[in-house]
Amino acid sequence: MINEELNLTDAQLLRIKAEKQLISNQRTNTSEMETDVKRLLHELQVHQIELEMQNEELRQANETAETALRKFTMLYDFAPMGYFTLEQDGSIKDLNFTAAEILGDKRILLLNSNFKLFVSEDSLPKFNEFFSKIFISKAKESCEVKLGYDENPICPVYMEGIVTGDDGKCLLSVLDISEFKN
Repeated sequence: MINEELNLTDAQLLRIKAEKQLISNQRTNTSEMETDVKRLLHELQVHQIELEMQNEELRQANETAETALRKFTMLYDFAPMGYFTLEQDGSIKDLNFTAAEILGDKRILLLNSNFKLFVSEDSLPKFNEFFSKIFISKAKESCEVKLGYDENPICPVYMEGIVTGDDGKCLLSVLDISEFKN
């Protein structure tokens, strides 16, 4: 080999050394690249599993929320007493089916109408005092009034109301007591 190297020029010797170095570097780089690829693949697999676990948690949270919504709908919309959410001016922001039935109209048609329009004339002063007290005292108040307008019959009701702290709306529960009065 020494004889062969003697017959080679410096440029040829340099090239042979460079090729040997390249082969050595490629072996080192290949093993480093394989290690990097394996590490990167591991990180991606772990991240995929984390995302799958988060997706499962979100699915379960969504199921829980849907169950709570069904319960709320049953408790609120189909309750045996009327529930209203009123603004300070008396406008109806929300109501359940029983509340719409007590007022004698469809739920969608009653939204944004003023609850005071459904209070009979002789009960209106009593209702106005009750409604004002709710907003002044911020405590639960109650009263009995008669509801009725136009051709709809007068219906005696017992109501309780309280103002919510969050948005300042009045939560009003209304119970038809005409059966008790008879």
